[in-house]
Amino acid sequence: MASISKLGNPSLAAVSTYSSPAFQSEPRFSICFTSRSSAKSRAAPLRLSVRRVSADRAPLVVRCSQQSGNGSTSKRTALHDLYELQGQSPWYDNLCRPVTDLLPLIASGVRGVTSNPTIFQKAISSSSAYDEQFRQLIAAGKDIESAYWELVIKDIQDACKLFEPIYEETGGADGYVSVEVSPRLANDTKGTVEAAKYLHKMVDRPNVYIKIPATAECVPSIKEVISLGISVNVTLIFSLERYEAVIDAYLDGLESSGLNDLSRLTSVASFFVSRVDTLVDKMLENIGTPEALDLRGKAAVAQAALAYKLYQKKFSGPRWEALVKKGAKKQRLLWASTSVKNPAYPDTLYVDPLIGPDTVSTMPDQALQAFIDHGIVSRTIDSNLSEAEGVYSALEKLGINWNEVGRQLEAEGVESFKKSFESLLVSLKEKGDALKVVSL
Repeated sequence: MASISKLGNPSLAAVSTYSSPAFQSEPRFSICFTSRSSAKSRAAPLRLSVRRVSADRAPLVVRCSQQSGNGSTSKRTALHDLYELQGQSPWYDNLCRPVTDLLPLIASGVRGVTSNPTIFQKAISSSSAYDEQFRQLIAAGKDIESAYWELVIKDIQDACKLFEPIYEETGGADGYVSVEVSPRLANDTKGTVEAAKYLHKMVDRPNVYIKIPATAECVPSIKEVISLGISVNVTLIFSLERYEAVIDAYLDGLESSGLNDLSRLTSVASFFVSRVDTLVDKMLENIGTPEALDLRGKAAVAQAALAYKLYQKKFSGPRWEALVKKGAKKQRLLWASTSVKNPAYPDTLYVDPLIGPDTVSTMPDQALQAFIDHGIVSRTIDSNLSEAEGVYSALEKLGINWNEVGRQLEAEGVESFKKSFESLLVSLKEKGDALKVVSL
């Protein structure tokens, strides 16, 4: 197999603060399976440990394990309210084996999964769950990168199967699993298109999203891939300027697709949040004035609110209505990077203020756990646009260039994914070499 990286709703007033009575009144315990072995010997037996969880914190939602699923059950949570009352789809930003660990999350209200090279680097390098398939691939003569993609594709296919009922029940509006093209292709327009076609063909599931970064070179790739009838998750969006280009690429792709029925062709635009505050806060601290320091922790949510305003503007009017007649669906905004990086900030800072209809919030473990435990379900994304506009302008007046912020974060994001990808290939090569030695 060729190496992929080398291939050329109306506003609802309902508000809900969810807190499970059972969690408040009864002591809780988390059951964890951990290995006695070091990273050099991951096949060692697992050890069961039980520890009490304090009454003011929710139990961990999921823990990737080496077992065949944890079999736990979930009751109604704030995630159900988020979707049913406010029209926002909660997704989970993680994936590892066994994918059956996703079942309790689905029962708790999760409606989709996102992945990226860093997630797979952690999953594959920290677990023995991939070893047997990897051995078979190496024995069959696969090169390291081809073996990597086969490991990834199996996880994506298995996860797609779990979310297929949601996909069918919603007519293709939800229930997606995302897989990203090689980060090596972030500046390769044609290579990205070929990789997207390849992944789409190999996964062969209707509810897969092919993730393409929103780099300048890949914006044309987005248009072409959409025109081919492939659903896309556009990732690494950090600025309003780039977000508008992504929307236009989606609309251009729909118009040039030649399809009479666009109803099964969908897309999400992953707008990153917490990383914006991480960078802008540093800039504000360097400025150091009281006015600047008072704006810390406000940039990301303000820009996201303005992104939602842009979303509403672009998906309205004659051009959009003409596409709606052919069954087109809006490219939903997806809030990504929702974990809080600054421990001084509330742990739901990038979830609670970004709730609105026709959007998605993808959350890693920490953010998901926090929202289930004490998140507030209420439409907030456009509740105070004038304040968001004020923060955005105030930052500009202080010399913060939003487009420069976006470009720097995009470059850092691409580089981070490349580093994870390369690191995993190195570790897989070492493991593959060891297996060959053992087989001699």
